[in-house]
Parts: sequence; structure tokens; C-alpha cells
Amino acid sequence: MADPAECTIKVMCRFRPLNSSEVTRGDKYVPKFQGEDNVVVGGKPYVFDRVFQSNTTQEQVYNACAQEIVKDVLGGYNGTIFAYGQTSSGKTHTMEGNLHDTDSMGIIPRIVQDIFNYIYSMDENLEFHIKVSYFEIYLDKIRDLLDVSKTNLSVHEDKNRVPYVKGCTERFVCSPEEVMDTIDEGKSNRHVAVTNMNEHSSRSHSIFLINVKQENTQTEQKLSGKLFLVDLAGSEKVSKTGAEGAVLDEAKNINKSLSSLGNVISALAEGSTYVPYRDSKMTRILQDSLGGNCRTTIVICCSPSSYNEAETKTTLMFGQRAKTIKNTVCVNVELTAEQWKKKYEREKERNKSLRNTITWLENELNRWRNGETVPAEEQYDKEKVNAEVLAMDNTINNDKFASTPSMPPMPGMLGAQLSDAEKEKCEVELAKMYKQLDDKDEEINQQSQLVEKLKQQMLDQEELLASSRRDHDNLQSELTRLQMENEASKEEVKEVLQALEELAVNYDQKSQEVEDKTKEFEAISEELSQKSSSLASIDSELQKLKEMANHQKKRVTEMMSSLLKDLTEIGIAVGNNDIKHEGSGFIDEEFTVARLYISKMKSEVKTMVKRCKQLENTQSESNRKMDENEKELAACQLRISQHEAKIKSLTEYLQNVEQKKRLLEEDVDSLNEELVKISAQEKVHSMEKESEIQSANEVKEAVEQQIQSHREAHQKQISSLRDELEAKEKLITDLQDLNQKIMLEQERLRVEHEKLKSTDQDKSRKLHELTMMQDRREQARQDLKGLEETVAKELQTLHNLRKLFVQDLATRVKKSAEMDSDETGGSAVQKQKISFLENNLEQLTKVHKQLVRDNADLRCELPKLEKRLRATAERVKALESALKEAKENSARDRKRYQLEVDRIKEAVRAKNMARRGHSAQIAKPIRPGQQPVASPTHPNVLRGGGGIHLQNSQPMPIRGGGAKQEKS
Repeated sequence: MADPAECTIKVMCRFRPLNSSEVTRGDKYVPKFQGEDNVVVGGKPYVFDRVFQSNTTQEQVYNACAQEIVKDVLGGYNGTIFAYGQTSSGKTHTMEGNLHDTDSMGIIPRIVQDIFNYIYSMDENLEFHIKVSYFEIYLDKIRDLLDVSKTNLSVHEDKNRVPYVKGCTERFVCSPEEVMDTIDEGKSNRHVAVTNMNEHSSRSHSIFLINVKQENTQTEQKLSGKLFLVDLAGSEKVSKTGAEGAVLDEAKNINKSLSSLGNVISALAEGSTYVPYRDSKMTRILQDSLGGNCRTTIVICCSPSSYNEAETKTTLMFGQRAKTIKNTVCVNVELTAEQWKKKYEREKERNKSLRNTITWLENELNRWRNGETVPAEEQYDKEKVNAEVLAMDNTINNDKFASTPSMPPMPGMLGAQLSDAEKEKCEVELAKMYKQLDDKDEEINQQSQLVEKLKQQMLDQEELLASSRRDHDNLQSELTRLQMENEASKEEVKEVLQALEELAVNYDQKSQEVEDKTKEFEAISEELSQKSSSLASIDSELQKLKEMANHQKKRVTEMMSSLLKDLTEIGIAVGNNDIKHEGSGFIDEEFTVARLYISKMKSEVKTMVKRCKQLENTQSESNRKMDENEKELAACQLRISQHEAKIKSLTEYLQNVEQKKRLLEEDVDSLNEELVKISAQEKVHSMEKESEIQSANEVKEAVEQQIQSHREAHQKQISSLRDELEAKEKLITDLQDLNQKIMLEQERLRVEHEKLKSTDQDKSRKLHELTMMQDRREQARQDLKGLEETVAKELQTLHNLRKLFVQDLATRVKKSAEMDSDETGGSAVQKQKISFLENNLEQLTKVHKQLVRDNADLRCELPKLEKRLRATAERVKALESALKEAKENSARDRKRYQLEVDRIKEAVRAKNMARRGHSAQIAKPIRPGQQPVASPTHPNVLRGGGGIHLQNSQPMPIRGGGAKQEKS
């Protein structure tokens, strides 16, 4: 594998010609070109890798932008080409163009043709596997264009931390025609719309991914490369495009994702420590293309019109920022078994040379101990050996072979001074210590994985708690709505009660008036009886006067005058009696009004009874919902307490493990120091005995340097392990704090639930009081009914008496008319009586007509009262339907909550299961050397599952050097 190299992103600028609407509008051509890499807009120069004028052909754009990337992808590098610019600036024309026209086709179809042309011209020992994917980002949701049922795909990361779209359809292809068919199929499913600036405006970001894997059948070396071809949707100004409705929502999401892309470019250009890749799914997918392992080319498309000058300047500034970004690219290669074997042989040779060095040093040391003098040419040459070791290390580093550094040769060199038993014992002890360290590392890794699992479980619990909180908010809003309806019902009940009280007061007043009129009628009856008796006496006197008429005519005249006076008084009395009857007519009118008010009271009381029953049913349903919420809350509290106990036990266990590890590290350090001290003392003692202090001091300094280097490496390893443990402890502390916050939130929810429960109890108590009041009103209604019957009987009696009085008066008038028919003097009196009675009859007729009119008015009021009654009934029905809808919503929410809990459980269970590797797909490979003669679709190829699979286990490659195809 070659060394990683830095390369800047290439930025190409392309200006389209003026379109027909701009020409008609008379817009000016703004840009001025200075060479092939410079353009001036608004008096400011902009420099890019290449600037294309309006008359540039599609082929020229492709040769400058994309031709090199094809070679890089087939050489094992990753590549990205994407077009950026405002709407109607020519991005889709640049990337796609006319897919099936040789002259006007864009970058994507030309790249497809070039890839297969390069493959057919390469060594036929290479075998290629090509698969393509096509998806779009619409309203910030990833939608598979090759399978429209996949509408919201997610972005994940592989083991190398490279983002990819999970679940996206991948199709294996072996010819340009198959790739173009795939592009046509995906393009037909892409979202486009008509705006004021473009008839076919892209409303989504489309990404076409080509994944190329190649294998050398002789050397078994494997290379892989990915090529992203991105057609971004254009940024928009709503005032220019005239977007509205759904198109306006699309424009908002497009501008939001493009703003996220601009933020990423700015952060990379400024060298910020944090790059907001996760602000949108588009930047998340292109994370490796912007600042990662990828050769990236950006084509910024601009409009030359003065009408779009501001947007053009913004696009050019975006390109200038992007030009400063640097990517680190390297070849994606998989080493073969032979290469690994060669590296192993190199490492083995290096180890062998180090062992020879150790043996040489041991022999030289033994000769010095035995008192011999070692010649200079036979002594150990440290510089020469270090140069050889450095050369080997450079060779290994150039091959990028990750090998663990070998330990210093100190134990071997010191072993010469120890006995065999002590040497074996030290080696066993060191091996045991290293094994313990490995075990502790493995245990630390397991604990780290366990902490990650617990963190994921905590995230799941947070999601569950959030869903519970949302359900609680929904229930809270429903309860608030019911409370508002309850308040409205209370207001209606208060109005009804107020109306009933007014009716009761009016009824009392009318009853008092009826009693007063009854007393007046009794007085009038007594007076009438008195007048009747006086009339009888007058009749008797009249008979006496007739008998004495022949004898005393003068006396008769005087008596007749007195009789006329008495009759006048009787007329006056009768007139007064008629006025009293007129008062009785008013009593009938008031009684009729009272009867109407009583019937109205009956209907209102019945409505109130029905409303109270509905409120009781609503109250029972609310109590049942509150009980269910209490049970769910108790279950959540139990679950949280269980997780808290588990986290506490794991924290204690990690602390115990850390203490044990530190004790073992201290023991290892003490043993190493004691071993070094013993070795140094023995060397110094032996050197002093042999009187060679100078050489002993040199050996001692060398040993001490090696000891110091070993100690420093060990201290660095220990410090790194301790730092990692501190980070894990900090993570556990953060998780504990988060758990504490969740418990506090749970406690707050419980307190709010208690408040709601107390409020509900108050509402129940008030409803009970209303029910008692309703019972009292029902009793009053019964009393009113009895009083109504009594008043009806009294009025009927009064009517009968009035009829009898009128009949008696008519009889008396008729008798008096017969008695006085022969007398001339009585005719005037008789006429006066008749006129008096006619006046009375006319007054009675007027009273009767007034009563008829009042009755008609009451009948007109009756439909209004019936309409009000119907409105009340409709209101009751509406409340019933609202209550029913609330019950259904609650049931749906409970079902959704249960489904969400089941989904979270399934997700946790799936994550806890061991991940199994996906079985490899046997695709139809491509062998370079010659284009396939037969149709790309082989009869043994099966299509399905998003790719092309062979029916048998052996692939059908395309070989070069002949026209017929053979099995590999």
C-alpha cells in the first residue's frame, strides 16, 4: 500500500449561455474571462483550477473534470464529482445531459463508458466486480430510486468509520447498457417540479454510486474504489422561483441542506476542530469526500445573467472556500497471503539478526569476565548494528506493515550473569506478568464494550421516556380540553339554574297575584249577592207600587223616579262587575304565561338531567384513564430503579478492577527495579574484582540507559492505560448524572400526576354537589306541578261563575224589558240599559281579541324555544362525539405506545445478538482484454435482490484474446 498523500479539492467553474427568458428580458452578460483559470464578476477576480466559458462542449468539460478520476478509481482510489450552484444554472445538464445522445451526454454517462473502455484495455489477469446504487435525498430523507418502497433509509458507519447508506439497493452490472438502464429507471423516480426559472427543476439531491472491486488472478492482490456522482438541487430565492405549497417546502429543505454543506466547507477551510457533518444527511454521506480519503472534484455552475449576479457571486465564493480543503488519499488495497508471508520473512530476519547480536554481546561479556582482552576488530560495533536495524525498520515502515516493537535485548544480556534456574524463573515470572497484563487489557476491552452496551440501553430508555412524556403531554392536553368542556357545562348549568330561579320568583309573584285576584273575586261575589237581594226587594216594592197606581198616580211617579235612581246604581254596580271581569281576563292571561314558563322549566330540567348523566360518564372514563396512567408510571419507575442498581453494581466492579490492576502494576514495577538493581550490583562487583573499573562503568551506563528506556516505555503504557480508565470513569459518572436527571424528571411527573388526581377529585366532589342540587330542583318541579293543577281548578271554577253571572244578568234584563214594554216613561231607561250592556259587551269583545293576540304571540315564541332545545340537544351530541373521539385517540395512543415499546425491545435484542457476517454474493465478474460479444445478460444469470447473481457457483468472466467466452 502506498503512503497517504495530501491533495486539494479541484474546483471547476462553468457558465451556461443566456436562456431565452433572460435574452427577452434584456439581461447583460456579466462574467469576463482572463485565461483558462480566471473569471471576473462585478470587478472581482476569482481563480479556480479551470473556468469553462458558455460555449464549452460537454466533452471538453468531461476531459478536464472527470477523465483522471476514472483512472484513479480503477487504480484503487475513491472519487467524488458533484455539481453545485443556484437553480437553473446547468447542474443536471453538466452531470447527466442527454443520457443517450453522443454529443450532449454529461459526465455520468461518459464516466460509465470510460470505465468499461479502460477495463477492456487492461491486463486480462484482472477480474472486476462492479455494482451501482442510485438514491436521492428528498425533504432530508434518503429515498432509494431503484426501489421506491425504501423511502427513509439511514446512514451508518462501517468498521473503518466510513459512512454508508444502510439497506440501499446494489445492482451488479457488467456492461454500460446495464448501467444506463439502471440510471433511466432511477431518473424516472426522481422528484422534479416546474418553477418560474426552470421547467424541470430538481427538487432533491441525487447520488449515483459506482463501487469497483478488482482482483489479480495471478498475484491475488485486491483493490477497491468508490465513485460518487452527485447532482445537487439548486439553491432558490422564493421571490424569483414563485414557489408555493409543496414546492415551497421542498425549497426550504433544499436551502437548509445546502447551508449545511456551506457550513462544512467553511469549517474545513478555516481548519476548525469541529466539522458539522451530522447537520444533514447529504453532508453525512459526503463526509469521506470532504476532508477524507477521496479525490474530489467540484463543478460550480453559474448563471451569466445580471439578474442572478448576487447568486453567482455567492457560488463563486463557495468555490473559493472549497478550493482550500485538503483530502488525505490512499489506495484501498488488501494484501495477499504471499505479501503477508514476505513481511513475516522480513520480520523473522530482523529477529534473527537481533538474536545474533545478543549472542555476540554475551560471548564478548564472558570473555571480559574471564580476564581476556577482546581485540577492537572483534568487539561489538553498536553503530553498524543500529544502522542495519534502522534499515530493516525503514523497509517495514515503507510497506506499512503494522508490527509490534520488539523488546530491548536487556533480559538476554543480563541473563548471562544469572544462573539457569534464576533465568528460567525470571522468564516464567515475566511471561506470567505479560499474560496478566494481556488478561487485564482484554478485561478492560470487555468492560468498555459493556459500558457501550449500557450507554445504548440508556439511550433506548431515554427514547422510551421521551415517548412516555409525549403520551403524558397528549393525555394532559386531553384532560385540559375535558376540563374546559366541564367549565363550559358548568356555565350552562349556572345559566339554567339562574333561569329556574327567575321562573320560581315569577311563579311566586303570579301565585300572589292569583290569590289577590281570588280575594277580590270573592268580595265582588258578596257584593253581587247583596245587590241581588236588593234587586229582589225592589221588585217587590215595584209590585206594590203597581197595585197602588190607580189610587195614587203621583205617588207612582215619585216611586218610579226613585226606582230609576236605584236602577242607575245597579247599572253602576253592574259596570263595576264588568270591570272586575275584565281584571279576571288579565288573570287568565297571566296564568297562561305562567303555564308556558312552567313547560319551559320542565324542558330545561330534563336537559340538565341528561347533561349531568353525561358528565358522570365522562368522570368515570377520566378516572379509568388516570388509573391506567398510574400503572404505566409505576412500571417505568420500577424499570428505572432496576437500571440504576445495575449501573451501581457495574461501577463498583470497575473500581475493584482498577484497584487490582494498580496493585499488579506496582508489583511489576517493584520486581523490575529489584531485578535491575541485582543485575547492576553483580556486574559492578565482578568488575571491581577484576580491577577493570572503567569498562565496568561503561557497561553499567549502557545497562542503566536500557533500564531507563524500558522504564519510560512502561510508564507511558501505564499512563495511557490510566488515562483510558479515567475516561471510562468519567463516562460512567456522566451516565450516573443522566440517570439522576431522569429520576428527578420522573419524580416531577409523579408530583404533577398527584396534582391532577387531586384536581380530578375536586371535580368529582363538585359534580356530586351538582347532582344533589339537581335532585332538589326535581323536588321543586314536582311541587310546581301540584300547584299548577290547583290553580287550573280554581280558574275553571272562576270561569263557571262568570258564565252563571252573565246568564242571570241576561235573564233579569229580559224580565225587566217585558215588564216595562207598555210604559212610555220606561223606554228611555230601557234604552239606557241596553246601550250600557252593549258597551260592556264591546269591552268584553276587545278583551277576548287581546287574549287571542297574546295566544298567537305565544305560539310564535314556541318555535324559538323548540330551536333552542334542538341546539342544546346538538351540543350534547357534539360533546358525546368529542368524548368518543377522545376515547379512540387514547386507545390509539396506548396501542402506539405499546408498539413503540415492542420495537425498542426488538432493537435491543437484535443489538445484543452476535453480529453475523453477510454471505458473499457471487456476481458476474468482468475480465478485461476485449468487449463481450454476446448480450450482457447471460442465460445463467439470475436477477433479484438488488443485484445479478449466477445460477451456479462459478462466475462467467469475459476473457480477452478470443471471441468466445469460457468458464474461469
